[in-house]
Amino acid sequence: MTIAPDQIKLFYFPEDRLRATINDEYSVVTVKPAWSAPLSLPNQYLALLNGKGDEITTISEPKELSKESLEAVQEELRRRYLTAVVETITAAKSDFGVTYWHVETNRGDRDFVTQNLQENAQWLSPTHLLLLDVDGNRFEIKDVSKLDESSQKILETVL
Repeated sequence: MTIAPDQIKLFYFPEDRLRATINDEYSVVTVKPAWSAPLSLPNQYLALLNGKGDEITTISEPKELSKESLEAVQEELRRRYLTAVVETITAAKSDFGVTYWHVETNRGDRDFVTQNLQENAQWLSPTHLLLLDVDGNRFEIKDVSKLDESSQKILETVL
């Protein structure tokens, strides 16, 4: 369904739940925004999903939303796409296409799991690596060449 951005009002109510009112006619109690192409077309093609994960609409130019709606959706995206920066890889073990990681990040120690590293380890440049875990969390290694030697060896064994 195509809905013009000026017909959508996004807001928090209660304060931790993003909601939408469309055309002042109906409301969606839970809205989950997601970028359709976050790496190839950043900040374009914003999908709005309901609580079940079904698409409400896709907005090709989110900047066309009202100021209040854009601020609300940006806050929700910030929460959803929270990225931890990996500083050290303490351990990584692969079993049957699943990799178990223990890393130190800018947000503290983290354990996470990735599946199919061919799809979930994305090279953004020759040295910039993004890992997506099974829960959709993002772990970024800004420059693999700047990791300590032990971290680099661990990374080489799993990639």
